[in-house]
Amino acid sequence: MRSIELVVITVVVLALALLIAVAYENIIPSTAVRKVAEFYLYAAYNPFDLREYTAMSPEAVTSIVWDFRGLDTLFETAVFFLALIAGMALARGLYRETPQFKSEGLSLIVKSVTKITAPVIIAVGVSIGLHGHLTPGGGFQGGSVIAVAPMIFIVIFSVYFVLERGVAPSKMLVLRSLGLAGIGLTSVVLFMIALLRGSFAYVFQNMIKPGASISMPAEISGALISGTLWFFNFFEMLAVAAGFSMAFIVVVLMRFGKGE
Repeated sequence: MRSIELVVITVVVLALALLIAVAYENIIPSTAVRKVAEFYLYAAYNPFDLREYTAMSPEAVTSIVWDFRGLDTLFETAVFFLALIAGMALARGLYRETPQFKSEGLSLIVKSVTKITAPVIIAVGVSIGLHGHLTPGGGFQGGSVIAVAPMIFIVIFSVYFVLERGVAPSKMLVLRSLGLAGIGLTSVVLFMIALLRGSFAYVFQNMIKPGASISMPAEISGALISGTLWFFNFFEMLAVAAGFSMAFIVVVLMRFGKGE
């Protein structure tokens, strides 16, 4: 690196550091908690009076994402799903799911390490997804981590190795669709139960709300699941993992596996 480049980089870094310091002292707003934030923090986990607004989740972000603004999250998930469907439609005929040839991949050492680390990656992703109502994380984050495993196998072993194991775009699309269908079903399950009982409930309802006495279970055998939140995270994890895996495979096949 030339001296002039080093000087420029140093000046830029120092300028950014000064800007951050000035912004912290003069621009950053007050750290006082606003009223709306107080409501969300109070309502996220309120086991003392279940008839108040509560999601029964210690993780306030998950409460907001899947309970307080659940419809927004559903639409965002649907947009992601439609984008994948559009991508598959545009890529139709440009690749084949049937393996065209075998690839030796990388070295035996790299393959052995991958076989050990891939299950760990999947386990970490599942943990992040299924504990998203308790700790930072959630279905999208967990699904994204899980999708790293097939991507690593594509790089280390080849995309045809993945296809031979049954991880094909068409199957991933089915899993993605099941995940989205599970989210939709979870969002209306209490509403449908209320209709059958002749009572009242909201779409995307979780715990008891004023005027709607029906509720999802907050716990199962003493384990806190926060009602619908665990199911939303599970189905979102499934949908995201399958969606990203499908996208990785299709992109690689379009580059190296064109059906001519």
